[in-house]
Amino acid sequence: MKKQPPQKSIDEFWDKFTTKHPGKIFTILPDNLYAKRAAAHAPKGAIPGQNAVASYQEAADACRAKVAKIVKECRRINQKYRDPHFDIELDFKRSQLDPDIPQDCLTALNEGKTEFQPMSVKRIEDIFEKPQFFIEGATANDVRQGNDGDCWFMSALCTLSNKEGLIQRVCVEKDEQVGVYGFVFHRDGEWISEVIDDKLYLIKEDFDDATLGRHQWLELQNRKSPEEEYRTVMQTGSRALYFAQCSDPNETWLPLLEKAYAKAHGDYSAIDGGFVGEGIEDLTGGVTTEVFATDILDKDKFWNEGLMNVNKTFLFGCGQMGGIYGQRKGIQEKHAYSIMEARDIDGQRLLKLRNPWGKTEWNGPWSDGSEEWTPEWMQKLNHKFGDDGVFWISYKDLLRNYQHFDRTRLFGPEWTVSQQWTSVNVPWSVDYLDTKFKITLSKPSAVVIVLSQLDDRYYQGLEGEYEFHLQFRLHKDDEDEYIVRSNGTYYMKRSVSCELDLEAGNYTVLFKIKATRYANPTPQQVIRETCVKRREKLLSIGLSYDLAHAKGQFRQQEREKQRWEKEEKKERKKAEMKKAHETRQKLHKKAKLRQEKKELKHAEKKPKKDGANAQMTSAEQLVKKLQDVNGLGISVDDDTHSDRLSREEGPRPIHPAVAQHQKPVSTSTIPIDRPNERSPSPGGFAGRSGYNQGRSGYNQGRGGYNQNQGPEGGFKGRDGYNGRDGYNGRDGYNGRDGYNGRDGYNGRDGYNGRDGYNDTDSPDPNPGEESGRPGTPSQVQRPISPNPGRRPASRNASPAPSRRATLSPIPGIRPGIHVTGGESDVLHILGRSGLSVSDVSDDSSWDSELDGPDSSDDADADDDATRIYRFYPEAVDRKDEEDEEDEFERDPWNAVCVVGLRVFSKDTDVSIEVVKPVEGKGKERTLDVDDSAADATKAHEQKNASDEAALAVVGSAPANEEVSRQG
Repeated sequence: MKKQPPQKSIDEFWDKFTTKHPGKIFTILPDNLYAKRAAAHAPKGAIPGQNAVASYQEAADACRAKVAKIVKECRRINQKYRDPHFDIELDFKRSQLDPDIPQDCLTALNEGKTEFQPMSVKRIEDIFEKPQFFIEGATANDVRQGNDGDCWFMSALCTLSNKEGLIQRVCVEKDEQVGVYGFVFHRDGEWISEVIDDKLYLIKEDFDDATLGRHQWLELQNRKSPEEEYRTVMQTGSRALYFAQCSDPNETWLPLLEKAYAKAHGDYSAIDGGFVGEGIEDLTGGVTTEVFATDILDKDKFWNEGLMNVNKTFLFGCGQMGGIYGQRKGIQEKHAYSIMEARDIDGQRLLKLRNPWGKTEWNGPWSDGSEEWTPEWMQKLNHKFGDDGVFWISYKDLLRNYQHFDRTRLFGPEWTVSQQWTSVNVPWSVDYLDTKFKITLSKPSAVVIVLSQLDDRYYQGLEGEYEFHLQFRLHKDDEDEYIVRSNGTYYMKRSVSCELDLEAGNYTVLFKIKATRYANPTPQQVIRETCVKRREKLLSIGLSYDLAHAKGQFRQQEREKQRWEKEEKKERKKAEMKKAHETRQKLHKKAKLRQEKKELKHAEKKPKKDGANAQMTSAEQLVKKLQDVNGLGISVDDDTHSDRLSREEGPRPIHPAVAQHQKPVSTSTIPIDRPNERSPSPGGFAGRSGYNQGRSGYNQGRGGYNQNQGPEGGFKGRDGYNGRDGYNGRDGYNGRDGYNGRDGYNGRDGYNGRDGYNDTDSPDPNPGEESGRPGTPSQVQRPISPNPGRRPASRNASPAPSRRATLSPIPGIRPGIHVTGGESDVLHILGRSGLSVSDVSDDSSWDSELDGPDSSDDADADDDATRIYRFYPEAVDRKDEEDEEDEFERDPWNAVCVVGLRVFSKDTDVSIEVVKPVEGKGKERTLDVDDSAADATKAHEQKNASDEAALAVVGSAPANEEVSRQG
């Protein structure tokens, strides 16, 4: 690696580390009109607030209309409803025919197989003898978790069942005879509706499909109807269901609600693992705050203002996050529980909890059968012993044995909500971004501010490589001091929030996002792997992805697009100029090293040689340098040397392409006059720049058409509770300034140009006799320059003066230039090639500010530096450049996050607006008060007029060089 100042190396690393064109995939599906419509109709400007329950009413009405339309259609054709978008029966039968095909309803898009193994699928009427959606309402005692790891969702349902009417708000409409059910869920700040049929998975296979089970069943004697009895025992009632089930054998609301939730997220695998608070948010539209037992400042306040309001203002869930899936005094580790009730009786603070498994309880104080229980306490708390998953625990033991609490605030019609979404580029360095939200309150109010990102559970498999964690702080009218900031979350990364009372006025929300990159497959890789084998699944998840990201308003501004293109051209030109500079440096160093070696040899042989021959002329030295430099394709031979080679070695083998091109043209030998010598061809073209043929005929330099012959150059899943019961560029050879460009070998000023080496100064002795000129092409076989920009000469134009053959390059072969001597002509070569002696001898290091393109330069304009760069073909070897790229340059940092801000206010109007940064101007940010570097920057937070000028002169100067004092 090239040595350079350390700071410059770091700057170049960070420049390559981050992509020049940040972006995110907007649409997965080709030409997705639905997503485009959603993006086009996304709200813009200041978004006014609406009633907090208005979105729910719209979704509920839409759900009822869907069910009514389906019922009408099914009754018309006399058929039960079959969901074509989540047909678990068809999916199951297809997997039986080909087990290698994963079931779309059970397996995520990025998974090749599933752990779920249901054995059959049947309708509600074939499973239950007397099915009923609700039996005495929905209660926590109804909930039994199945084989899916959705204990968090089951706990959320248990929690909702404690407050009257919450479950009924989710189950909007149904027709049990037709077999269609409609539900609503809260997603990304708004309510959505979902419709399903009544098919469910079973644990046991059908009697006709059973193998071992059927054989064992038939072995039992005295069975009147073995098949009917098998169905009654193995496939009847709630206990036969593979996933969630109600405790009552004929109640159906729980398995159907779980199925609708799985369909909304794509499959049953998507809801494996999560947090109770997330489930409560999705079922109520509330806002969840993550609370840790060790962070509670005033435990009495948390009891009085928090837990005592359970099932009123708040809903609570809790969990034990430590351990390795064991249990502590009956409490399952990494498992979710719901807090159903809090009581303060006779100085005892007690809480009622429930395990969604419906079994396995706490066995410490106040557990079933403990010494604390008396008949009086049994009556006061209305408690009955039994392994039903419900138990009581003291407040002290709760804080000691449960570390994680999910507190969800509920909102009624007295609340107003407004929200706005945008997309931001997330840099690797974590700091508050220039994009911000403006909030306007019409009058004083209690507010809840929520900053959230898209719920990637809905498009699992297409999340990408980056995971985001959010944080924000609130300012009054752009003041530097913030009012409040959100608390960071450990586990629940979907949103952060804060609650406070605000006065009327304008407020600013600054936010920062910490992005973490993981070795997850990119959406491009997932699409390539699934577009053929799992088309339906990709269509479903891709559409969900597209509609979600339409919120980010990925409409590329034309001005921003032009700026990116301009920066790209500037960076490309800068890279070319840097390559040219490095090539000149390499040339200079090689020439200097060879000169030193030559002088050393000369010094050793000096006593043996005549003094007159001991010193080389400066022209010969320069010729020697050019001869030894790789990449120019220039070789130098004197007449005596070439004559000796032609006699001793005979003709050299020639590349077939070279031989083909050499038939009608000269050998491209460039004559250079030696002082005090005559031309050996008396009848030839003896001009000063004439055709000087060497003694050996056509002098083929050793460096002819030289071809390049170098080598070819924490927790699995959702991190939640998942407890279960078990270059070819345009500047190449044919580029604008390449070998055939204006200043190339065949250009106006090239070897055949007006001032080239082959212009004749003496009259032609035999005009019209082309055969008398060896190696000169005839009128018919005139070589054509591959430069597409050259215009053909007019047919009626007078014949051009006689010139020697052009050096037309052969594609894929580096042209060779043979120099036979002469100082002035060597300098002429340098000048015509875009080089100068000062260029060759320049030993300064590359400086991107001085040597790079100026901001006012045209990115497409050509200059001497790029010409020099193109003069050396090896400098544009794209393969070598790719080999030099490191992992960050090949796959740079490119994190883009879609974020939204929701503000709930009580009895007042609220509006939100996204404020994008002005180009070239950033927010004057300040560090948080507890940042370790806050004190160092405190004195410089106040901006003044001299700041910009002071920042402009700050650079990365090297250390001062001390004078050597070693005598």
